[in-house]
Amino acid sequence: MLRFVLICCGGAFGTGARYLLGGWIARTSQSTFPFGTLSVNLLGSFAIGLVMAIAMRGGSMSETTRLVLVTGVLGGFTTYSAFNQETLELLRQGAPGLGLLNVGATLAGCLVAGTLGTYVGTTSAS
Repeated sequence: MLRFVLICCGGAFGTGARYLLGGWIARTSQSTFPFGTLSVNLLGSFAIGLVMAIAMRGGSMSETTRLVLVTGVLGGFTTYSAFNQETLELLRQGAPGLGLLNVGATLAGCLVAGTLGTYVGTTSAS
């Protein structure tokens, strides 16, 4: 139960950090391009790669610490980092077809799901 609470607290921290950093970058860039989101996703991908590399060394990080950082903090900060790590793992395992399928399915699926959610949200409000 303690691990669950710690992961939830990490998620709250990551979400707050995403809101603050992404918003600040978006305001300061003064661009219509989503630099805030892009920056958060790039930083989160770097951070999850770093944490997982350290964790995989063995003995250098407890499982709870890894879960709090990766699932909690970085999961709240950006879900892209998890997507990126999973795709990289498929490529490392010698499965480039599955890696490309993951990229394509995620991009296409999220666009379709977002369009569907927008449609449902728009039509149910009227």
